[in-house]
Amino acid sequence: INVVHSQGKSMMVIIGGRSYIALGQRTTENWNSVIDCMPHIFLVDPEFGCCTSYALPEFQNGFSFHLSLVQNDTIYIIGGHSLENNIRPPNFYKIKIDLPLGSPAVSCFILSGGISVSSAIMTQTGQNEYVIVGGYHSDNQKRMICNTINLDDNKIEIVEREAPEWTPDIKHCKIWFGNDMGNGTILFGIPGDNRQLVSDTNYFYILKCQGESDQSLEQMAQVCSQSSIEDAGES
Repeated sequence: INVVHSQGKSMMVIIGGRSYIALGQRTTENWNSVIDCMPHIFLVDPEFGCCTSYALPEFQNGFSFHLSLVQNDTIYIIGGHSLENNIRPPNFYKIKIDLPLGSPAVSCFILSGGISVSSAIMTQTGQNEYVIVGGYHSDNQKRMICNTINLDDNKIEIVEREAPEWTPDIKHCKIWFGNDMGNGTILFGIPGDNRQLVSDTNYFYILKCQGESDQSLEQMAQVCSQSSIEDAGES
């Protein structure tokens, strides 16, 4: 969910995602299966409590696990995963939402220079600079490279940047997850079964990203570990 601001108004925007199969189409085999949501844009007005959907010709397939970046009345959509085709197309959309006195006006533009990624993490490192870290190239391949997003008025650019020195545990694990902590800091987690036979243990790392203008090196350090299984000696 994003929030755009235009002409003194605000609107919540929902794009992408997944849903369960319709109740009338469920069987015992696919009861808990999910599908891509319709490739529509939903505008939610928090003041009047109403929602309007828009179908855009630029959106051909549903997608989820994408990145979104907002600047005033404009949303940028990057990457994502299409469940129907099991692909990660290099989506790169610019969606502009005008909020006049009447009905909202929604327009979409397809940009060049997108990247193929899903489930990545984005953090802000400068006033108009963001860093993309993590995610997946495919179901079995993590995305180890990183990118910088430079965002100026009506212009956005995605460029590859030097990746941090990943630890051996992170390099060899098949799954990773995390979230933006703000101010260029990202929390990463990996399953503990890379180290030992305890499936419910996770190990966490903090990655501190620097802006392109900062000559300092990125830092990664293990901060803690977590387990849901008590040690035998604990009460």
